[in-house]
Amino acid sequence: MDPKTPPVLTLTAPVTRTRVTGLADDVRALLADTGAGPGAAVVVCDVAGIGPPGLAAVELLARLQLAARRAGGHIRLRAPEPALRALLDLVGLRFEMEGETEEGEPALGVEIEVEPGEAAV
Repeated sequence: MDPKTPPVLTLTAPVTRTRVTGLADDVRALLADTGAGPGAAVVVCDVAGIGPPGLAAVELLARLQLAARRAGGHIRLRAPEPALRALLDLVGLRFEMEGETEEGEPALGVEIEVEPGEAAV
């Protein structure tokens, strides 16, 4: 598998506890297939079809992130609803979101330093 194109795991409703173990196994298997080094491997979890956000969805995502970290990688969320993002923030879980700049990286087109007397771009 090309390490530049992360694998995608599509999560669909209903979110039940019985599905968590199988999905965690899927994340570990996808990370093993990437061949990327520890910490560099990522699995994109498409959560657009996960249904209404609730604590079951939060638990699922937390367990998938834990499984990914134990396997030397992490998960990135694709297409989370604003309500899911708010719920994750409320419970204190931080996830990388697809399409957002990584922490510590400037957004494209933003100039970090400006010399005195020069206009910011």
